[in-house]
Amino acid sequence: MLLPVALTSAGAAALINFWLGLRIGQVRRAEKIWVGDGGNARLAARMRAQLNFAEFVPLVLILIALIEFGAGTSLWLWIVAAVFLIGRLLHPIGMDGWMPGRMIGAITTMLTLVGLAAYAIYLAQQYANPLR
Repeated sequence: MLLPVALTSAGAAALINFWLGLRIGQVRRAEKIWVGDGGNARLAARMRAQLNFAEFVPLVLILIALIEFGAGTSLWLWIVAAVFLIGRLLHPIGMDGWMPGRMIGAITTMLTLVGLAAYAIYLAQQYANPLR
């Protein structure tokens, strides 16, 4: 079964992660810092933005895929995935100094994670209910 929302989201997330790595590389080259952050606040912020991405995105992608597999592809899942990925783009921009981006990214990430987790639990209970 093809999971178009999950596949599209995973592909977009991979491109965002690549972009985050490029941003780190730009600072490393400019500041000649090859290992660690060298005490450079800008490099530390960009590294932290990529780490934050790596902490949250895999779980959200797993939830999207499992929900899509269990409940099917739906417009609301496309919208949730798109909003989540836009938030993940805004977060590192906020880490560079545009604070609304960081806040919007963090809020969309947390709301997406909690919302998908709750819906996944709901779906599991609907399918597992022996009284059905």
